[in-house]
Amino acid sequence: MVELEIEEGKLKIHVKGADKLWAFRSTLEIPLAHIAGVRTDPTIAVGWWKGFRFPGTNLPGVIAAGTFYYHGKTIFWDVHHGENAIILDLHDERYDELIVEVADTDAAVGMIRNAVLKK
Repeated sequence: MVELEIEEGKLKIHVKGADKLWAFRSTLEIPLAHIAGVRTDPTIAVGWWKGFRFPGTNLPGVIAAGTFYYHGKTIFWDVHHGENAIILDLHDERYDELIVEVADTDAAVGMIRNAVLKK
């Protein structure tokens, strides 16, 4: 799971707990101007194939965490429960998408959308 914070024109994503180990990351910082969209998809974590991982962890039905390459995209995952995941579409970043689990999907999506609109 991650915690989100908006500060100085950036979305800061703090990876929590042991997920730091599994994802090989503790914090991601994305300029708000590089966020093309944010959405939910409760079925995003269904299925075992997330792509080629490097580096990362994928235990189907348990956790997907780290960097994955899938259909020409570089995707960062940190998800245990897909129903709590949000998807951030990015441009001009190392990652094309971030798929992360948050405590409240509606609040997270609203916070990011409002911040992007205000930038």
